[in-house]
Amino acid sequence: MENVKKRSQTVRHIGIFLLVLLVGLFYVKWFPYFQKALSASSTHSIGDAIINVGKEAPIFSIESGMTFTIAYFNSVWKAVVLGLIVGSLVQVLIPTQLIKKYLGGSKFRNSVFAMVLGMPTMMCTCCTAPVAVGLKRSQASVNSVVAFFLANPLLNPATLVFMGFVLGWKFTFLRLIFGVIAVLGIATIVSKVSKAKRVHVPDTKIFDPIEETQQGVIVRWIKAFGRLIIESIPAYIVIVFILGAFQGLLFPAVNSGQLNSGIIAIVLFSLVGTLFVIPTAGEIPIIQVLLALGLSSGPAATLLLTLPAVSIVSLSLLKPVFTWKELGIIGSGIILLGIVAGIFGSFIL
Repeated sequence: MENVKKRSQTVRHIGIFLLVLLVGLFYVKWFPYFQKALSASSTHSIGDAIINVGKEAPIFSIESGMTFTIAYFNSVWKAVVLGLIVGSLVQVLIPTQLIKKYLGGSKFRNSVFAMVLGMPTMMCTCCTAPVAVGLKRSQASVNSVVAFFLANPLLNPATLVFMGFVLGWKFTFLRLIFGVIAVLGIATIVSKVSKAKRVHVPDTKIFDPIEETQQGVIVRWIKAFGRLIIESIPAYIVIVFILGAFQGLLFPAVNSGQLNSGIIAIVLFSLVGTLFVIPTAGEIPIIQVLLALGLSSGPAATLLLTLPAVSIVSLSLLKPVFTWKELGIIGSGIILLGIVAGIFGSFIL
């Protein structure tokens, strides 16, 4: 009888989690993106670039920082809230045993499964970070967490559709190929060099709902939610502001009209794209404007991969559960693949 009661409670918790997840994704992602896809198919645009592309800008500007921060959070705040809710709920409603079964292994198939799970959630890299933190604290393996984290922005089906309508289907094909390589390749490498294949949880009961009462689950969720907010939001706001304030320095080629082609431009855009933060699909209008201003296909292909994949903001949000070495591998892996994608794109785009 006790086992039946625990099983029923577990099923109920999983049902609540799925309900919150699916309703949240429909409201924040799926329905708005469906409407945006219809618009993109006819207008071949999804809006203006979030940065001052092609405009003169000082190296540092407080006004630019404020403007960018406001514009950025206006675009992502719903997804941020959803990411925090899901990232905290996964720690208290999904049994650790279930996560360990499907996402706890260090095998290639675990990375593939995590990649598939990450595609329909369609979050930008920063909004995905709280969910990745929650998964790792629930004893998902390093490679599974990295694959889920990178698949969200790189293999977002809606973004791939927008890309095809706005930039052309060759860009979509390039993003899809290099996105899969980045997701599975970087996840595998990080797992190989990581000392701990799983995060060590001091008290597994904290993350095992079948051992707690309903009141205990609520209290634990509030604690997990609050912890993610404290770890995420202050650094999030500060770093986004700094990046916005220095956008004139980070995009010198954009503002000066120089370095629009060649290997030097590819390397510089790979570095900048990896550092900078954008909302979901924000790379598309940026690249669209840059191409109109004369940017060649090589640097454009580089930004196609590096801008959405990671940012200094999202990597900092992962720090509570990843080492500096692991974060360095993720960031440097994106930079190197961005350079390769740029070189490859120079010939096919």
